[in-house]
Amino acid sequence: MTATLRFVHLLGLVVWIGGVVFFSFVTAPTLFGSLPRDMAGRAVSAIFPRYYLLGWIGGSLSLLSALVLGLRAAAWPRALVAELALLLLMLGLSLFAGQVILPQAYALRLSLPGLEGTPAYAAAKAEFDRLHRRSVLLNGTVLILGLGAVAIVSIRPPG
Repeated sequence: MTATLRFVHLLGLVVWIGGVVFFSFVTAPTLFGSLPRDMAGRAVSAIFPRYYLLGWIGGSLSLLSALVLGLRAAAWPRALVAELALLLLMLGLSLFAGQVILPQAYALRLSLPGLEGTPAYAAAKAEFDRLHRRSVLLNGTVLILGLGAVAIVSIRPPG
């Protein structure tokens, strides 16, 4: 049972972090490098709901399996507690990015073409750019924290 929990734990974590890496360093740059900006933006917008869902599922699996592993242990190792803290923070940041920032940025992106040539365009574009920067920062933070969680798992003894 412990081996199965550790497998689920690692699987959730590597799928999540792998998804972040693939999207950030392969998918988005390829789309924006090969398609017109508006078309690439539409493609990325279509990918985002599944991107975040994959992260939430992977993060939830990893978090829940780590909790069960901790409950089964005689004492909670400090490494496991640190990893749980990272996973909770990562999941919170990912939920905020997907549930709060993404819908706002999506709505602004859809409104921008209709605002071109109006005084409202500059304000809407600035707000979209601010949300995009925040999203990139949160995504990068989740990646760095996830790499930290992977490091902790790699040094934590089994059982």
